[in-house]
Amino acid sequence: MLFKTAKRIMDIVLSAIGLIILSPFYLLLIIAIKIDSRGPILFRQKRIGQGKIHFNILKFRTMRIDTPKDTPTHLLKDPDQYITRVGKFMRKTSLDELPQIWNILIGDMSIIGPRPALWNQYDLIKERDKYHANDVRPGLTGWAQINGRDELPIDIKAKLDGEYIKKMGVFMDIKCFFGTFISVAKSDGVVEGNQTYQEKKETSKK
Repeated sequence: MLFKTAKRIMDIVLSAIGLIILSPFYLLLIIAIKIDSRGPILFRQKRIGQGKIHFNILKFRTMRIDTPKDTPTHLLKDPDQYITRVGKFMRKTSLDELPQIWNILIGDMSIIGPRPALWNQYDLIKERDKYHANDVRPGLTGWAQINGRDELPIDIKAKLDGEYIKKMGVFMDIKCFFGTFISVAKSDGVVEGNQTYQEKKETSKK
């Protein structure tokens, strides 16, 4: 209980500081998004929060407005036709996730935790129930994120989320936090489309 309280306080403090420090950078990204393509700056998507309560996750828009809704990018047949030029850069560097700092500040999310599933990812939600991974605040990043990300099959992703729940504490959160920077730098586990996903699966079998 003490850790959970301290974790929430740290989430509030760090997210508030992050919003202030990153505000000039936010402005640059907003301008780039508006110049690059028509549509809103932010992308809102229904996700599963703590206790399987729905909330709207915020992202910088990286795709055209005619992209099929509520479909994970790695399941699109040809995602490149939908991703904008600025969006491609933001997705590779995970800069599109920055607006989720607001989700953290208001309590929808935590800095570290299982990534929030889409409302219609029923298999993942069900699998996470086995490990009580739906009982904690979802995170901006987490244990599964630094151990495979989009490449992971649903059962492995849920199992890794379960490992986080078991070992949840200061050391585990620090490990996930700094591990995220390494994963982003390497673009580890980023999959954009069915073809790439299948190619990576076949490569891993060899």
